[in-house]
Amino acid sequence: MTLNEVAVPAALSVVGLSKRYIEAPSRKPLFHDLTFNLPCQGRLAVLGRNGQGKSTLIKILGGVLGASSGQVNWHVRPSWPIGFGGGFQGSLSGMDNIRFLSRLYDKDFQNLLARVDDFAELGLKLRQPVKHYSSGMRARLAFGLSLAIEFDCYLIDELVAVGDARFQQKCQEELFERRGDRAFLMASHDMSMISRLCDRALIIDGGRTKMFDDIEQAVDIYGWLRAR
Repeated sequence: MTLNEVAVPAALSVVGLSKRYIEAPSRKPLFHDLTFNLPCQGRLAVLGRNGQGKSTLIKILGGVLGASSGQVNWHVRPSWPIGFGGGFQGSLSGMDNIRFLSRLYDKDFQNLLARVDDFAELGLKLRQPVKHYSSGMRARLAFGLSLAIEFDCYLIDELVAVGDARFQQKCQEELFERRGDRAFLMASHDMSMISRLCDRALIIDGGRTKMFDDIEQAVDIYGWLRAR
């Protein structure tokens, strides 16, 4: 734990977190005894090659998956993993999914619908069952909902490039500029984005984890790992 982590209030505290394969207990865990704090307004990158556990970690932090052991202690309100469509009920329309979330988060439905409709730009498709959506449409709905309901920390799993360049720019402005005072934790292979937006990085590789306070050092080491 660094001096900064002690001095700055934590949005998230992770203590002794481990994740093993239930179906193959003899395999090396994805990560073991992972402990870190995410300060309020902290911007943490999660780096690792495919299959090393980045998405699994973010889903555990978002409450989608359970950990094998350890604790995840949120002191602020986190988003669900942005771009993860598993939380939608496929037989319901986009509008009905919005209605359900408005009740879950105690938000005014009409106001939430207007905000999602304005951002996601799905129009009449909001009346269709989500199971008929393309992956891009589901991501737009998820992104629209994630930004229509204000969170203190955003969990981002490989920011999905949905829509045209204008829509992608709109997504980044809404998330990283207009919500620049929020914390976020982001898994990505885009090192340019990581260098520009993050101030710390956690590398997961071969069941081992290491935290870096120098983002450029983390990017260099991750580049070496990908090239092996």
